[in-house]
Amino acid sequence: MPQHKNHVIGYSILIILISMGTRQTFGIYLQPITDELGVGRELFSLAIALQSIIGGLPFAGVLADRYGSRWVAMGGGLLFAVSMYLISMTTHWIGLMLGFGVLSGVALSCVSYVVVLGAVVQVVPPERRSRTFGFITAAGSVGMFIVVPVAQHILNTFGWRTTFAIFAGFVGLTALLAVGYPNPARKQQVAGDASTDKPSESLTQVLAKASQHSGYWLLTIGFFVCGFHVSYVASHLPAYLTDNGLSATAGATALSLVGLFNLFGSTLFGYLGDHYRKKYLLSGLYLGRSLVISLFLLFPVTETTAMIFGAVIGFLWLATVPLTSGTVAQIFGPRYLSTLYGIVFFSHQVGSFLGVWLGGRIYDATGMYTPVWIIAIILGVLACIVHLPIADRPVYPLRTTGATLEDGA
Repeated sequence: MPQHKNHVIGYSILIILISMGTRQTFGIYLQPITDELGVGRELFSLAIALQSIIGGLPFAGVLADRYGSRWVAMGGGLLFAVSMYLISMTTHWIGLMLGFGVLSGVALSCVSYVVVLGAVVQVVPPERRSRTFGFITAAGSVGMFIVVPVAQHILNTFGWRTTFAIFAGFVGLTALLAVGYPNPARKQQVAGDASTDKPSESLTQVLAKASQHSGYWLLTIGFFVCGFHVSYVASHLPAYLTDNGLSATAGATALSLVGLFNLFGSTLFGYLGDHYRKKYLLSGLYLGRSLVISLFLLFPVTETTAMIFGAVIGFLWLATVPLTSGTVAQIFGPRYLSTLYGIVFFSHQVGSFLGVWLGGRIYDATGMYTPVWIIAIILGVLACIVHLPIADRPVYPLRTTGATLEDGA
């Protein structure tokens, strides 16, 4: 079992590194693509927003819970490669909507945290879940730190079309990695958590419990804010910096720093989530984001402030993922995590849709991003508040003797 567990974690880390690292590059293409195709920032943003909303639909999670993560991730990796190649060939805004929006959205739903964490939760015991989720979330940060500057270099050298053609082959590697996931035909016992698996309960029954659980709804509301923040910043920060006189390289570097420091933040908060109440950690994270954005707006935009912002917001970037997914697993057990977390993640993607689209819409209407930054600050404060009353006790109390209940006590 240990060797098998390590294989699943290793494949998951690499899949997230590739898929999330590539996803975070999309903001650097905003200006070159809109300039060549003659479309506004709102239209480009709408394509990314469409990708977010489609990528958040919980169908991939339901399929992964029913048939296993292997086939879902394999299909998603292949579709991701097709979508990237299609973008490299597009000459019309419809190609952007199809490639960036529809196909990439479906693909990312199959090779992102929902499906991957659903595979990992089956082999990791409860007392190590949060930190393991943190490691895998951090892999997306490593991808962002490595992939964004590489993509910017290829973009500067060969143009955006060649860059997408190259990345079509890169993202296709996720399909090969998914082959290493366990055979879905083999029913395996959840590591160290047989009592919370509740195999006698159907997905419909578990969903009914979730729909009546106030904490589940509050997590869903809070994750909406996370999606708004990260997608707006990832998609519009490079353009915001160049609008204020900085170079395109500075924008890519700032995003790269987001990825680097998210590595530390996700790992640290994943570890803390195994020892402290996750809901309080989440409240602190969202309040911290609002403070960081407020300070960023108060100071002049320079390379120094841009790099500091990238580093500090990066530390708070996706540390919400291991804490949110860990709380869902803690309350409802691991059996249907891909579905239950997938529904919460859909709220995240609705927030992503609005963050990306509003960024482009408000900029095209006013010529500035300031109103969107202010909305982001207000939402962060609201997210801080809604996490405080979350009821995080397990719906199915642990009966195994060696298990511990660290958060619901």
